Amino acid sequence: MERDQLAALLMGDGSETAAHAHTALLAGGTVTVWDGTTAPEQLAHIYRRRLRRTRHTGQETTGLERAVDRLAAHRLPVRLGQIASADGTWVYLLFLAADARTLLACTGVRRRPARSAIRAVVNAPR
Repeated sequence: MERDQLAALLMGDGSETAAHAHTALLAGGTVTVWDGTTAPEQLAHIYRRRLRRTRHTGQETTGLERAVDRLAAHRLPVRLGQIASADGTWVYLLFLAADARTLLACTGVRRRPARSAIRAVVNAPR
């Protein structure tokens, strides 16, 4: 999938999450669109669990509830894609139609710093 095609899909979605993913894409984020598809009910189940987990842990997400709702309502196979922001702070997961011509949903998760980075800050000389 070409970056400009993906940018157009994101802009056409109209959600705040897709707009953030679009910004990450234009700012040099890395893009992956995987081959193959997955049943939407399996993805809805997986991401419903992730939604509960992120609420429990307080991990920052955007668009996750909307993505779960859209996956639960969708009946055709889903293709997955991802945009990782250039600075590594956010990862956006894209749920696409099997032909990758339609964006079904988009969710983002703020990446937590690696434990080694946290330890380095905590143990830094003062």
